[in-house]
Amino acid sequence: MNDHTRAVPKTVAAGACLSLLAIILGFAIGGAFGAAEDAIKKRLDSSGGAVLETVYKGDAAAKDAVVKKSWQYLIRAHLHAGAAGTASLASIATMILLVPLGPAAQASALAFGAGALLYSGFWMIAGFTAPGLGSTGAAKEAFSFIAIPGAGLCLLGALGTLFCVARARLFRSGA
Repeated sequence: MNDHTRAVPKTVAAGACLSLLAIILGFAIGGAFGAAEDAIKKRLDSSGGAVLETVYKGDAAAKDAVVKKSWQYLIRAHLHAGAAGTASLASIATMILLVPLGPAAQASALAFGAGALLYSGFWMIAGFTAPGLGSTGAAKEAFSFIAIPGAGLCLLGALGTLFCVARARLFRSGA
């Protein structure tokens, strides 16, 4: 370690890597939109079309509505990955700069990074799965085991960062 770097625990570095993976996922989804929007929409439509008779009972309008909303879920995945990934990375950088990297900071960093990746991944999975299931509600329910922990980890990471920064910078004696 030289004078310009600070030792960072592996859990904090892992949280930063997960944050970066979320950001990369957001960029990749955006790139896929630009390169293959029509192919993605066709895949969603084909997935719904494969179960048109069995799941949608021949109701093409119902299938089309789910396909349209599924596309919106993919857009949510793109936006959540970029926003939550960036927020978690900024949170982790804030802690690296301002607070001792004890257990609370380490847990917050790991939670926020993991939550950013999980929650954005949930929207992508739900978006691609919904047409075949017959509804976006069914897809959200089927993958709530990813969404709920992902959102919860993001919230815990953000609150943990606030706690760590406030404790270290606002409420310490002699500050």
